[in-house]
Amino acid sequence: MPNRLANETSPYLLQHADNPVDWWPWSPEAFAEARERGVPVLLSVGYSSCHWCHVMAHESFDDELAAAYMNEHFVNIKVDREERPDVDAVYMEAVQAATGQGGWPMTVFLTADAEPFYFGTYFPPEPRHGMPSFMQVLEGVRTAWVGRREEVADVAQKIVRDLAGRQLDYGLAGSPGPEELAQALLGLTREYDAVRGGFGGAPKFPPSMVLEFLLRHHARTGSEGALQMAADTCEAMARGGIYDQLGGGFARYSVDREWVVPHFEKMLYDNALLCRVYAHLWRATGSDLARRVALETADFMVRELRTDHGGFASALDADSEDPVSGAHVEGAYYAWTPAQLREVLGEDDADLAAAYFGVTEEGTFEHGKSVLQLPQDGPVVEAGRLAGIKERLLAERGGRPAPGRDDKIVAAWNGLAIAALAECGAYFERPDLVERATEAADLLVRVHMDGKARLARTSKDGQVGSNAGVLEDYGDVAEGFLALASVTGEGVWLEFAGFLVDLVLDQFTAEDGSLYDTAHDAERLIRRPQDPTDTAAPSGWTAAAGALLSYAAHTGSQAHRTAAERALGVVHALGPRVPRFIGHGLSVAEALLDGPREVAVVGRPEDPSLAELHRTALLGTAPGAVVAVGLPRAADGSGGEFPLLAERTLVRDLPTAYVCRHFVCARPTTEPVELGEQLGTVRP
Repeated sequence: MPNRLANETSPYLLQHADNPVDWWPWSPEAFAEARERGVPVLLSVGYSSCHWCHVMAHESFDDELAAAYMNEHFVNIKVDREERPDVDAVYMEAVQAATGQGGWPMTVFLTADAEPFYFGTYFPPEPRHGMPSFMQVLEGVRTAWVGRREEVADVAQKIVRDLAGRQLDYGLAGSPGPEELAQALLGLTREYDAVRGGFGGAPKFPPSMVLEFLLRHHARTGSEGALQMAADTCEAMARGGIYDQLGGGFARYSVDREWVVPHFEKMLYDNALLCRVYAHLWRATGSDLARRVALETADFMVRELRTDHGGFASALDADSEDPVSGAHVEGAYYAWTPAQLREVLGEDDADLAAAYFGVTEEGTFEHGKSVLQLPQDGPVVEAGRLAGIKERLLAERGGRPAPGRDDKIVAAWNGLAIAALAECGAYFERPDLVERATEAADLLVRVHMDGKARLARTSKDGQVGSNAGVLEDYGDVAEGFLALASVTGEGVWLEFAGFLVDLVLDQFTAEDGSLYDTAHDAERLIRRPQDPTDTAAPSGWTAAAGALLSYAAHTGSQAHRTAAERALGVVHALGPRVPRFIGHGLSVAEALLDGPREVAVVGRPEDPSLAELHRTALLGTAPGAVVAVGLPRAADGSGGEFPLLAERTLVRDLPTAYVCRHFVCARPTTEPVELGEQLGTVRP
């Protein structure tokens, strides 16, 4: 019989609806149950595409004996970390503080007051590699709860006190200047892998936000070293197994430092961020590889993640069914053997494909299989022949059991996708991508914002979820709307962005200018989360700072600019020390130092030269520049939809561009070449 999770909308929670465990969703009723029964809470946190979450579910949560013990001695709560990032953040902080590491599934034992007293991540079904079995953990916690209750309560209260006292010096005295950003670049140089690209060792994650900082730093300062690190890392990733050489799109991370073998799950946020990075690399250099990867990644998102309601699903699983064994294994959908290539392509094309994609008899993955790559020393293949090989392999792969898809729409990640698709559509003259971005934005307005004074975190199948948006939702969605406004010239997106950033000021900002991850009136947890560091995606803090700054550039609002400057104090504090973990903040700081520049392009829509001037403005590499396009706006407010267009006149009755800082403009121009020179535009 299904448990309480059967009534939830989260695909991850629904995956556990048929467990014999009597799961509860996170709710006051669950904690009331624990209090009434006098038992502790077992909190399990994970997400749909998490490989080890699936493993523990199969090994332990589907096990009748383990489930019976859990049901008798605990109230069991299951949380989707993507729906409740606030709950995840609070208890992950406790896990990391206690154990020095974290990850998912996260397993935390709580009192009925939600105070944690014992932690872990994955526990195996039997003792392994020095780890206790899951049943041993359950029995140990039960014994301590029954026999040493006061000691358990003391431990829980101490942990809560310690968490409350973990305040960082956010350096809110001032935003970073050129010296701090130069120190951040130096720190990145020290950690850079000059042989393989990227930063640090295995596992190696795509450093999307750091790459964006490097591109912006190059644009502002001319640093060739910054550009080289970005370009070489992008090429290494694009050639590696972390990139899907047949279908486009990036896996979550590489288990090795050479980018060869990925952890195969594909996340929307990774692909949105990297799509934009490669588009910006092409914008800066004209690289054919960057153009190809940007477009293939955009097409992957549209083809495999777009839902029937116009939004973008959260993720594809790492695991899928192996056609031979029938077991769910990681990478089954993506890996190849030479024999499989021969079966699809025949001998001649199979040998060529094996050399081109690095498929060997020994294999680069498991069981003699290889993950497709593009080795530097691979053969040159005629374009038509290569296209035919890829088409046949992709068709064959399409017949394999596909990885599961988490169809949950997360507002923040859709905001990132909107920005990426809008810009790719504009840069590469693909209006279909702009349309897909607009449809996703329409969904967020229609479903996530409809009839509310707030933004909802998630939806599924066109139905809004019950969880409130957190700071990253407000920041990333506002960023997506602002990018869409610049590309489409539709002022309504600027208005929606303004609604969101005003809520950031009203509901998420402390008196000292720091930012909280949850609203002032959100559910109270044992600690109000406040994490400024950028990890897999921009933190809410830095995402909001970027949106506030861009909105201020569009409107001239000093209040929003001041809020952005105060929030960027955290980059002043952390940028020189841990630049890898504040990459988006560093990118926003580059925009602040550059202005950011405001570009007003005025003209009549029917004039074909307006489109060329507009595209030139969008292709400018000036960090964080905002673009407004449309009819001139008269003093009475009639005409153009953007404040930047106010009283901008046409020169010789031709479409005209104004490049400004703080609404003080350089000489207007009607020439795309001159505009490009003002903005650092490369004409690929």
